[in-house]
Amino acid sequence: MSDKGMMEKEEIFSKVLRAGRRTYFFDVRSTRADDYYLTITESKKFTNDDGSFYYKKHKIYLYKEDFDGFREILEEMTNFIINEKGEEVISERHQKDFKKEYDDESTDESSEKSSTAEKFTDVSFDDI
Repeated sequence: MSDKGMMEKEEIFSKVLRAGRRTYFFDVRSTRADDYYLTITESKKFTNDDGSFYYKKHKIYLYKEDFDGFREILEEMTNFIINEKGEEVISERHQKDFKKEYDDESTDESSEKSSTAEKFTDVSFDDI
């Protein structure tokens, strides 16, 4: 198949959702039998130490026979999250003053762990 024919198949219908460092691509594609299916791609931008960028991508292929089940479970899961936690975003990334409940506990534990680690590193391997 020519490149032009391949490009026409790839561009049946597409939408893009940009969400911070993530971008979601919703693409309608065609099977060999000329039926349609959906691909959902999550692309997340990362920065290398040298300042250059790279992207990690994850893709889901969703076929028509799975649409109803997928839609039902997606709706159930999103409704559960909204009902349990509301629509307000709660995360460190979105709230600069957000403090994890376990921050205080982790500082106590980390001092215990460091003293334990110091004891462990005091082992002399010359004794073996």
